[in-house]
Parts: sequence; structure tokens; C-alpha cells
Amino acid sequence: MNKAKISTLLRQFKLIYLTDLIRFRIQKYKHSKANAAFKKKHPNVKLPPDYLMYESFQMNYDKYYNGGLQMAKSLTDHFKNHIELENKRILDWGCGPGRIIRHMPKVINKGCEFFGTDYNEKSIAWCSKNLPGIHFNKNELTASLPYEDDSMDVIYGISIFTHLSEQMHYDWFNELYRVLKPNGIMLLTMQGDNFKIKLNDSELKLYDQGNIVVRGNVKEGHRTYSAFHPKAFVQSLFSKTEVLEHIVQSSEHKSWVPQDIWIVRK
Repeated sequence: MNKAKISTLLRQFKLIYLTDLIRFRIQKYKHSKANAAFKKKHPNVKLPPDYLMYESFQMNYDKYYNGGLQMAKSLTDHFKNHIELENKRILDWGCGPGRIIRHMPKVINKGCEFFGTDYNEKSIAWCSKNLPGIHFNKNELTASLPYEDDSMDVIYGISIFTHLSEQMHYDWFNELYRVLKPNGIMLLTMQGDNFKIKLNDSELKLYDQGNIVVRGNVKEGHRTYSAFHPKAFVQSLFSKTEVLEHIVQSSEHKSWVPQDIWIVRK
């Protein structure tokens, strides 16, 4: 790669990160009153640093905490359709600053063990210090987890594949498959057909041919790195599992585009 191209890419990276930082500050200002009210009403709720919250979700304390609780309950309902949730080992892959996993011990509470892993060192440090009773581990961006083969009964990953390259999809799915017990289940979300409205003409052509579409002009794994998943691609990715459910969610809110939910069994 020549110096001119490298220089162009660096300028693009800086522009994207600057845009993201501006977006963060806008969200922080937009939700400042509501967030202050939440802290006043819930003084004992431990909240992660603002940018960690924004980077993994939104700059909104209520949606982080109460929205995370509702998500934990919703996921548990999905799990119950396919596995008995008693004395199980449950892993949140890409747990971020604990939005969902922090609620799981209370939502399930049947002798289960809970684990959270993320490549963000700051998120794992915050979770380990502030969320007792859950085992947290830092992983790398490359597909490697510090767990033994066949060690987890349930694995879920919410909007994690959405920030990975095509090769990383296969690498990470194989790693998740490795640590999942036989008959264990995985619940993973993808940017499916609902997101076609976000694609340009060339991307849409690739997507409609069954190919994953990746926008990768930033660091892989960052919130602005984005992947879009046609059904044919996901079925190929999950080919060695039994697909239990493919749920295409709908939303009446134009500001929120829901991801597809895929549940598979090893």
C-alpha cells in the first residue's frame, strides 16, 4: 500500500472517529436531564463511565439499566423455549459494561453460573469491580476464549457479529461452537433484511446475492464497523448446528431498526 493511500485511510479513520465522538457528545447533552433524574431516583445503581455505555449501546441511563433488565427477561424467555434453565452455565459473549448480564442472576436464579467476556479491557475492568457474582474474562478481537471445550450450556451475543469481518464470523462461530456443550444453545443477533434500507445500490446487490456486506473503514469491533447478514449467509455460517428459530423482529419506531434473532443448537 503506497503512502498516499495510507494517508487517505488515516484521514478517513480520523473523520469517522471524530464523527462518533461528536455523536457521543450530542447524545450526552440530549439525555443529560433524563440521566440526572435517573441518578437522583436510583442513587445506588452502579453505572459505567458514559463513553463505555455509549460505545456498547446508547448514552441513556434508563435504557442501559431498565432496558437491560427487560432484555435479560426477554432472552430468558427465548432460552426457556429450548433448554431447562437450572444449574446451567450461561455466557454473555461481548458483554460490554454489563448491560444485560448484570441482571441475569436475579432473572434466572436457579443455581446457574454466569460469565461475561469482552475484548474491551475497560469494560471488563469495570464489570469485574462493580458486578459481583459473575465471572468476567477479557478476550482478544481474534477468536479465542479462556474456556474449556463443551463448557457452556447457553451462549448469547447481542449485536456482536454486526461489528466483525466475514472471516471473523467463521472464526468466532467456530470458537463459540467449541465451548458450547452438546445440546447447548446459542442466541445471536444479526442485521438482516430490516437493514436493507441502509444499504447503497452496490451493497444491496451483494446482499441480495446472499453475500455478507461489511463496512470496514474503522477498527474492527468498533461500534461504527458494520456487517449486514442475508439469510443465506447466516444459514451457511450455522450449517453445522440445528437452527431452532429465526425471528425477524418488527418495530413501529422509525428511529430503531431491530436485528434478527437466531437460535441454534449444537
